[in-house]
Amino acid sequence: MSNKSNKIKLSKEKKEYMASEIKTYFFKERGEEIGDLASALILDFVIEKLAPEFFNQGIAEAYKYMNERLEDIFSIQK
Repeated sequence: MSNKSNKIKLSKEKKEYMASEIKTYFFKERGEEIGDLASALILDFVIEKLAPEFFNQGIAEAYKYMNERLEDIFSIQK
C-alpha cells in the first residue's frame, strides 16, 4: 500500500476519534498529556507505516476463511 491511491482513508470524524484515543492512551498509560498535533502525527504514522500490515493480515485471514468455506460447500456434493 505504498502508492498514494492505496492509502488508507478515514473520515474526519474517525480520525478525530482515533487521535483522541491516542491522547487518552498517553495520559492513562504514560502520564503524558499530548496535544492535538502530536496525536494527529502519531495517527498519521500508524496509518502510513503500520496499518497496511494489519490490512494485509485481514485480507489473508479472509482469504483463508473463504477457502475453508468453499471446501465445506464442495464436500456436500453428491
